Amino acid sequence: MRVALLTEGVRPRSPRGAGGWCDRLVDGLREHDFAWYVLAGTAGTAGTAGTAGTAGGAGAADAEDTARTPVHELALRGRRPAGRAPGALRGRQYAAAYDRLVRSLLRPGERSGFGPGLYRLAELARADGALPAFLVSDRARRVLERVWRSPGADTSAGQPLVCDVLVAADLLEQCLRPLSAPWYGTAPGGLGAADLCHVVGGGPAALPALVAKQLHGVPFVVTEHGLHLREQYLGYREAPYRWPVRALLLAFFRALTEETYRQAAILTPGSAHDQQWQRRCGADPARTRVVYEGTPAVDRPAAGPEPVAPTLVWAGALEPGRDPELALHAFARVRAELPAARLVLHGEEAVPGYRAHCAAVAERLGVADAVEFAGRPRSAAEAWADGTVVVFSALSQRRPRLLADAMLSGRAVVSTDVGVAREVVGPTGLLVPPRDPQALAGACLALLRDGERRARLGLAGRLRAQERFAVEPVTGAFREIYLELVSQWPAFPAAAPDAGAGPRPRPFARPAEYWISDRRRTAPAEAAPAAAAAVTAEPVTADGADSDGSDGSDGSDGIDRSDLSDRSDDGGTADRADGAAAVVALSRGRLPAAGEAPDRSGSFAEAV
Repeated sequence: MRVALLTEGVRPRSPRGAGGWCDRLVDGLREHDFAWYVLAGTAGTAGTAGTAGTAGGAGAADAEDTARTPVHELALRGRRPAGRAPGALRGRQYAAAYDRLVRSLLRPGERSGFGPGLYRLAELARADGALPAFLVSDRARRVLERVWRSPGADTSAGQPLVCDVLVAADLLEQCLRPLSAPWYGTAPGGLGAADLCHVVGGGPAALPALVAKQLHGVPFVVTEHGLHLREQYLGYREAPYRWPVRALLLAFFRALTEETYRQAAILTPGSAHDQQWQRRCGADPARTRVVYEGTPAVDRPAAGPEPVAPTLVWAGALEPGRDPELALHAFARVRAELPAARLVLHGEEAVPGYRAHCAAVAERLGVADAVEFAGRPRSAAEAWADGTVVVFSALSQRRPRLLADAMLSGRAVVSTDVGVAREVVGPTGLLVPPRDPQALAGACLALLRDGERRARLGLAGRLRAQERFAVEPVTGAFREIYLELVSQWPAFPAAAPDAGAGPRPRPFARPAEYWISDRRRTAPAEAAPAAAAAVTAEPVTADGADSDGSDGSDGSDGIDRSDLSDRSDDGGTADRADGAAAVVALSRGRLPAAGEAPDRSGSFAEAV
């Protein structure tokens, strides 16, 4: 099977040995042919599958991967793709499609025009390749300004200025750049030659898959480990743009997400928590399956002996969202009960000055001498080994990987009940309400005072994480998804007739049992003539015609239908031989006539 893997990022593959999620998927499904289609930050930064990790003597292995997994790159930023400007007539067509797209972003009542406008731009770009030049032209800016300032446009984020129009037009050009990628068509290397597309991450990476489905009928799967739309909402809070520009770009990503969820054949979120978000964005629950993000850390041995002093270990970015202040306040209560207790915080400062703020909080609580800011650890396993109990105090837990990694260490886990914590930790750890230092301190004290309970929960958590986050179940799940998707999708969709010209072909219109079943045994005796008529009238070929080209309407097929319900007296060898002969005859499009000697030359294997 030919699979097009669509991703977005600076590098498509991690260094050899580190192992990214896409690397593990490709390595686990070696029976399929993968091709990378990467939306890189700037030209030349994506590299190739072979140059991603040539250090350490891995060049030969990477060269082998390069020959097996080709990489196609498109820069989303930096120098714009070269191309001539459209002519007068084609320019009006571009302007009309762009106008419809922009209206769907700015007018709440015209949101349904996003998909048609998007696909029309892709169709025009494939015809003449003038889309990049149009998007940076004055004509495109005038269209954006006219719609943005027209009555009925959503300007709740503020009235747009001239600078807003210029900045928004440039950002939209970058977002729409995949529409003009040289990846479409049925030639080798084109998305039309793939059996399916697999979008990893969503967002702009889904644009080529949407176009490939529209132009060539190629189905696609979407995998999200941390929702792209949610990350955009969080990231644009601090974006260096005015609020009207932020609102326009967020409207684009919201419309793109909704269109992606609507057109995707299967959605595979990384957690049930993400699945709920997808449903709020219009995803169909019937086409959604949770596939956890596998990690090779499941093979890592458990942490060694616990430290001598009772120690709470905390890991994460030092920022308000992770709420290390809650851990400090809870630790003050723990130390009041256990004076020998210690707290180790692993992580780098994500907000300037926040580490100094946390140190001041520890000083004010009187526990500064027992709190250690250890910085970023060399490995996660090293961080968990420093503690007796692992503590998570975040206000939101969007991805399960850090929790799962802590559980794989074999240490007992205490976490705030937010995000994915409940479905990841389950009954193998303790969950407390967020922003409740007393509850967090009580859970930590309960585990620090009970070694047997700590060991039991730590072992149960490790087994639960190994079961849910192993690599093999992930690759097995996608192996089944690929086969199921291709088997249910129309065969050769690009050559299928139009909707009004006839039915679209299906690869498995009838099960295999249809062609080999012995219908004499299944039909009752009184209904034998009708059953025989159904057998003879049933077409052998997929298009509804008999194998010899006749329609059988004259009834001169020479079949004695009364013979179908007769049985031999001994019910043994003769009946089985006649049954095999009937199966062979069915496979050839006819049954033996009355008085005709059964054809013994065929076999059951030949009938199949």
